[in-house]
Amino acid sequence: MEIKYLLAFGIALVLTLLVMPRFIPFLHKIKFGQSMRLEGPKSHMVKTGTPTMGGIVFVLIPILVLLLLDYQAFFSVEMLIVVLAYLGYALIGFIDDFLIVVKKNNDGLKPSMKFLLQSVLAVIFYFIYTSVAETTIQIPVLGISLELGILYFVLIFFMFTAESNAVNLTDGLDGLCAGTAFIAIAPFVIFALLQDYSDLAMLLLAVSGSLLGYLRFNIHPAKIFMGDTGSLALGGLLAASAMILKQELLLIVIGGVFVIELLSVVIQVTYYKRTHKRIFRMAPLHHHFEEGGMKETQVVLMFWCIGFLCAVVGLWLGVI
Repeated sequence: MEIKYLLAFGIALVLTLLVMPRFIPFLHKIKFGQSMRLEGPKSHMVKTGTPTMGGIVFVLIPILVLLLLDYQAFFSVEMLIVVLAYLGYALIGFIDDFLIVVKKNNDGLKPSMKFLLQSVLAVIFYFIYTSVAETTIQIPVLGISLELGILYFVLIFFMFTAESNAVNLTDGLDGLCAGTAFIAIAPFVIFALLQDYSDLAMLLLAVSGSLLGYLRFNIHPAKIFMGDTGSLALGGLLAASAMILKQELLLIVIGGVFVIELLSVVIQVTYYKRTHKRIFRMAPLHHHFEEGGMKETQVVLMFWCIGFLCAVVGLWLGVI
């Protein structure tokens, strides 16, 4: 592996480890603490006041690292989409987090407004991307391309909105979202290297390094949360990377944990509205296991293992 890839990962990791011990006290000082959901697990109420918006660090540091190592990366349309997706969804999350902190409750952006902003970005990225690329998808294993035409718009729209929300829903336990995102990014690094997208590989490695540094402070008991700033950004990054690398379908496999989390909420809400009964003890799914008596750390480790298996299968399907 070229030295620039190691530098991207290493510099982002070191900078995050240096910044976090100063950033956390700063958030405490300005009282940017998390407000826990009243309808969530009662055991989580002790986490109220834990600094949030930690995603700011692992969003900005990788961008700065890429600027330092290869500023020309920002001149390509593909990389511009990825960077704007990462920053754009982070901005939506930041607005949501900021409103929650200011109001001192869990009411940030209205769900309809948040979805509208996510949708607008998805549409923008679709039109920018299709101005330089074809509306085709690669079918894993079969090795064939399928032209979708206007249906590609539906796929991209769903990818960005669903993935960003799915990653957001996964951010409910200490280390869960950061760990599963770190694992899910790995196959896309390999895909980028195999397709000679060196700039994208560097950015993804920088994000991975920064996430690893962030995890040092986010594993149980968490000293900081990423907030929507981080979770929405990671979802946007994964969706944009899958689109650029033409691995749209494999995003479902690689991000299997996120898919399961999202589906658990959809199933729970739909079933409850019709029957006034619950399928899961609590949704998203990680809370179901918590409510069943598993320790938070056990649930996180289990989901990391599932995420690892999903990543391995997705990578295998993408290279055979």
